[in-house]
Amino acid sequence: MNRLTLAKNLEAVGKPTETWESPDGARVLVLPYGGRVLGLFAPGDEENFFWTHSSLGQIDSARKFYEDAHWHNSGGERTWLAPEVDFFFPDYPKMDRYWQQRELDPGRYQVSRNNGVLSWRNRATLAVSRTGQKVDLEITKALAPALNPLRYDQHGRWEDLKFAGYTLRTSLQLTGADRPPYIGIWQLAQMPHGGDMLVPTIFQSEPKLYMGKIDAADLIVSEHLVRYKMRAPGEHKLGVRAIALTGRAGYMYGHGREASLIIRNFNVNPSGEYVDTPLQEPDNFGFAFQACNVNSGLGEFSELEYHVPAIGSRTGQALSEDESQLWAFRGPESVVRSVAQHLLTSEV
Repeated sequence: MNRLTLAKNLEAVGKPTETWESPDGARVLVLPYGGRVLGLFAPGDEENFFWTHSSLGQIDSARKFYEDAHWHNSGGERTWLAPEVDFFFPDYPKMDRYWQQRELDPGRYQVSRNNGVLSWRNRATLAVSRTGQKVDLEITKALAPALNPLRYDQHGRWEDLKFAGYTLRTSLQLTGADRPPYIGIWQLAQMPHGGDMLVPTIFQSEPKLYMGKIDAADLIVSEHLVRYKMRAPGEHKLGVRAIALTGRAGYMYGHGREASLIIRNFNVNPSGEYVDTPLQEPDNFGFAFQACNVNSGLGEFSELEYHVPAIGSRTGQALSEDESQLWAFRGPESVVRSVAQHLLTSEV
């Protein structure tokens, strides 16, 4: 969706945005309502790399969207908390009700700018379903530049590409709980539906099905790559263990001869506690990456998700700090594929 249209419509319905610009000219559109990075735009290009809800394309439909009592999934990138069973299933072990705690999303994010740094912070008290606890916490997010990782490489036709990127710094502080449970940062980015999720691996690793059913033709696992063709109707999700991950994952989608590629560069620590488990296997830990195919009433998008090792419980830690980069490329399909082969794996 066009950047100016998106910002204008959101302003008109009382959901103003903030714009941050990188030194290389890339622009990021932040929606404090929900704490989201809603848009990413290459210099001279007004087309968003992220998916946003179609209702935001018109003022009247955007107003109706936000007036509704349902969860407002505006799109873009958001920060949630894991484990999912504790923060989104209030009646666990019953699984029939899914609820996004409103103090988390949309939260009450407060924006600040200091020496060119755009940051936004949310303080919340959240219920933990399995222990019955209430936990006080603070989430802070900030943007910094992420320059083109290929800017010094001489082996490709990179001049044909548009590029935008940013560094996201996120902290989670537990501020009030006595003997808090495990809690981990969970980062989720939404892209247009119908592309391929590309997860490079150190060794051949079969993903774990979290939700739904994935056709064999849509999941191709080779020695160093998990390729998930995200094109099915309904809602489906898989996870990959931390021990197999390289610390990068990508999503490639296209229209005709032009393609776009989103790559997330993130930290993986197999010694950490990755606590977001398959819903029916609450002791099956260790999954640091997830991909979720959504083509339903929630919208039509593909989610690239990663987790940060949990704090609380036996870790004895009350502060988690995470830093990741998001790189986005757009251009001729053959050149974009070459980027994926350079930055992810040659098996793309």
